[in-house]
Amino acid sequence: MNGADRVYAAVGLMSGTSLDGVDAAWLETDGEVILGMGPALTLPYTAEFRRTLRDLLDRAPGMGENSPGIAPVIRELTLRHAEAVEAVISRAGRRPDLIGFHGQTLLHDPAHRRTWQAGDAAWLAERTGVPVVYDFRSADVAAGGQGAPLVPVFHAALCRGLPDAGGRTLAMVNIGGVSNVTWVGRDGISVLAADTGPGNALLDDWVCRHTGTPCDTDGRLALAGRVAPPLLDRLLSDPFFRQPPPKSLDRQHFHAALALLSGLSPEDGAATLTEFTAASVMALPVPESPDLRIICGGGRRNPALMAALIRRAGGSEVVASDALGLDGDAVEAQCFAFLAVRSVRRLPLSFPGTTGVPAPQCGGCLVRPGGSVAGE
Repeated sequence: MNGADRVYAAVGLMSGTSLDGVDAAWLETDGEVILGMGPALTLPYTAEFRRTLRDLLDRAPGMGENSPGIAPVIRELTLRHAEAVEAVISRAGRRPDLIGFHGQTLLHDPAHRRTWQAGDAAWLAERTGVPVVYDFRSADVAAGGQGAPLVPVFHAALCRGLPDAGGRTLAMVNIGGVSNVTWVGRDGISVLAADTGPGNALLDDWVCRHTGTPCDTDGRLALAGRVAPPLLDRLLSDPFFRQPPPKSLDRQHFHAALALLSGLSPEDGAATLTEFTAASVMALPVPESPDLRIICGGGRRNPALMAALIRRAGGSEVVASDALGLDGDAVEAQCFAFLAVRSVRRLPLSFPGTTGVPAPQCGGCLVRPGGSVAGE
């Protein structure tokens, strides 16, 4: 599986730190150029399973992959991914060559050379009958990189395919649980990337705590509130924002913000956290201000957040990815289909300008159906 001229059909999978479900998407590529996009879908988690994963996130620093009670959760998680793959295959009408399986990030701590994406790749390969590429981040972290973000190489390929991309400075902004930005220079080749700060995760946690609902639907809570500037300034004083890119974050890095805002009303807290996400996205230092910012991920659906991003953009254009024909819900899943193909071709997944790794770094592991199956 390393033919340089081969076009692969791959299904990419992503379960982000927003914990809302599995995104799955079909992509056809040689690992360098995007040659076709197929069906994409989201398989939501039940509220109960989402709570289970949320509990694991809180306990992950003291856990390991063989900790008591974790095996059934990982099997359930992998089953949900298998069902998403099978649904995409049903819509595509044919089987893919590869699956790119990111898994569920439970812990990301590159300073201590640890990153943990839970999931049973061998069982997924056995269940679907398709080779699975997994463990995309570990090689980068072991080599001294941040292990994130990994999406920039795919973002750059997407940008090169846009009709009006030539001669423009672009930024692809993904707002999932954590936000990340890929800056692409006018030459279409120069790339700088970093996690920028919170995405939807803090706001989701705040809204769930105060209303019992999983997210601020249509930004209604934030739009009814007012930003608390002194508290926003305190949030933006976190040392993370003084670090130059590339840099990465664990979902729980800013979790103390919920206590800091505890004296606010639900509406004012939501407004402040929404502004915090927008401010941190726009604060990333880049060589040249983007002419166009393309917003992907669930955050693009939040009118309060989009309005804050536009207000802070300084006159440059801000659009949701859908306006350019890109499915903002599918981009990260498509990315891991793309990275799976790059992995089997031994093409780099990360670069000094995207994760801080000293040299371009390959990554990922391949398991075929019929290989060892964990737990059986």
